[in-house]
Amino acid sequence: MDTEKIGRIDVHCHLLPGVDDGCETLEESIACARTFVNNGYTHVFCTPHIWPSLPRNTVSNIRQWTRALQDELDRRLIPLRLLPGGEINLNPDYHKIDPGQVVTYAMAGRHVIFDLWADRLPPFFTPTVKWLQSLGLTVILAHPERMRAVQDEPILANYFEELGVLLQGNLQCFADAPGAATRVTAERFLAENRYFCLGTDCHGRSSLDNRLAGLANVMRIADDQTIDRLTRQNPAKLLPK
Repeated sequence: MDTEKIGRIDVHCHLLPGVDDGCETLEESIACARTFVNNGYTHVFCTPHIWPSLPRNTVSNIRQWTRALQDELDRRLIPLRLLPGGEINLNPDYHKIDPGQVVTYAMAGRHVIFDLWADRLPPFFTPTVKWLQSLGLTVILAHPERMRAVQDEPILANYFEELGVLLQGNLQCFADAPGAATRVTAERFLAENRYFCLGTDCHGRSSLDNRLAGLANVMRIADDQTIDRLTRQNPAKLLPK
């Protein structure tokens, strides 16, 4: 892999049109893609929600949709490489899924990202994480700073580390109001070097400016080496070999 040609990589983006609560139309996806390129991104992982209520968001469909959107970007000469993925919502029954249907980064079977919304870590959290790890997957928790359990008990980051769970910070949270629990937690985790990577979690054109404002705030409080590690070097580890 020629890392010199890799700019920023967005590891969490609802870019595929009309498949979840992200971009609604092809033109909105195209507008977001242009904005990514204008802000130094060369790669974006398309990570639609993996919910029981969205049964069409499967490994095969996401691959197909990502290829179709890439074809459209190429046709319009937009220099952005798209890769398939998915944001799994962790739930008590997720371990019952066919392991071959677990949506992973680039569908490469190496890394997986999930989210969780909880006031306290539920009993199924650890067993489900360990089940995913038993499949040979490195597990990444999306935007922990948005979880009430983590806001109330930031020391949970130690447990995540012990469990082998990597953390993805949400750039939106760095643009939240000063003093907001999300921003306080995000800035704390950034200062403590808790994050493996940062992602936009873009949900459409109207949300992207806020995420980029968060990136600008990160650039004001972190050094260039840290920003490069969180937006380029570590995300590059998720690219197919």
